[in-house]
Amino acid sequence: MYFSNKQTILSFLYNIGINLTHFGLKCLSPFNDKIKSGVRGRADTFNTLKKHLNTENKTLWFHCASLGEYEQGLPVFKALRKHYKDHKIVLSFFSPSGYEIRKNSPIADLVVYLPLDTKKNAKRFLNIVNPELTIFVKYDIWPHFLYEIKTRNLRAILISASFRANQSYFKFYGKQLRRALFAFEHIFTQNDVSKKLLHSIGYNHATVSGDTRFDRVYSQLELNNTLSFIDVFKNNELCVVAGSTWPEGEALFVDFINANRPKNVKFIIAPHNIKPNQINSLKEKLLVETVLFSEKDDQPLREARVFIVDTIGILSKIYSYADIAYVGGAVGNTGLHNTLEPAVFGIPIIIGSNHTKFPEAQAMIDKGGLFAISSQNEFDFILNKLIHKGDFRRESGSKSSEYIKENRGAVIQILDYLRI
Repeated sequence: MYFSNKQTILSFLYNIGINLTHFGLKCLSPFNDKIKSGVRGRADTFNTLKKHLNTENKTLWFHCASLGEYEQGLPVFKALRKHYKDHKIVLSFFSPSGYEIRKNSPIADLVVYLPLDTKKNAKRFLNIVNPELTIFVKYDIWPHFLYEIKTRNLRAILISASFRANQSYFKFYGKQLRRALFAFEHIFTQNDVSKKLLHSIGYNHATVSGDTRFDRVYSQLELNNTLSFIDVFKNNELCVVAGSTWPEGEALFVDFINANRPKNVKFIIAPHNIKPNQINSLKEKLLVETVLFSEKDDQPLREARVFIVDTIGILSKIYSYADIAYVGGAVGNTGLHNTLEPAVFGIPIIIGSNHTKFPEAQAMIDKGGLFAISSQNEFDFILNKLIHKGDFRRESGSKSSEYIKENRGAVIQILDYLRI
């Protein structure tokens, strides 16, 4: 890594770390399908770029760490796709979970894996792509790529950025990463804390625009969210949707459903991991009639009490059928999933207690639309209350939708800056 015409010890260690990462991923790839997809995909990136791009092309480059950042940036990406009709758009992901699900995204002409962050890869990538504008989303900061952008005087912005004081950028050993931030001509932050942290390191081209996820989820209301098989399953009964669940959260539902056998209540569970062995294990634990998405055409839906979604890509639509939602991740240590997706439909939400890194969760708790639990007893209490107290349920749900409406507008600020 290049810093003021000399390499520092830390930059040398960074380069060593990247090379060790490359070696480690290759060694692990035969034993992990996700890692294998990433290794193979990165090996093919430059061939894909050379095949579809030439020096006459005008391009934009959008980069996202994974699927969540893609969804976060999507409202901006869509607007730029519409405005820059004569440009080719390159969309890159670091994670296989983002690439595999959105490799056919209509907002991009090419979808590729981002090569590992070496100086050689950065030069080669930008020699081919040469973007007129680059947009990174939230936090995926890769120094070599950003320094190469800066060296070439190319435009780059960071959107929906969120920083914390304990991150490397703001520590004595974080000079390399701090310098990388200065490759962005402008940074749009989610909150004032992030802007102040940027000011503390001398970065002054920041605007608090909020989180583009609010604009993204609000746009879901404009879509057709109808799923005929969910209409049949719900059958006009109260519906609890558990989205992006992990085993710790699924255990809460298994105990609640088996112990209470609630009448006139349907449950939809959409696990984060849809591997057949885990799906079948979840189904076997439930003592009520349960149907999988993959079985929906062969088994009666109306009589079932639980519907397990063993597919991806339809959770946002399913939330539109919910009267109560649960969002997974925060019961264990896997990280809270997107609470804004169900909130936009005006429903109360239950999560686990490990949500300190997700400020929107605390904001929704303070507003009264979200409830954090830390035990089976707390889960049973709040879920029973939401099921049986209609006024409480509806009032809590209205707080969720109010929170979404109050926080829209980030996309407009970004597009105004870009003069679009």
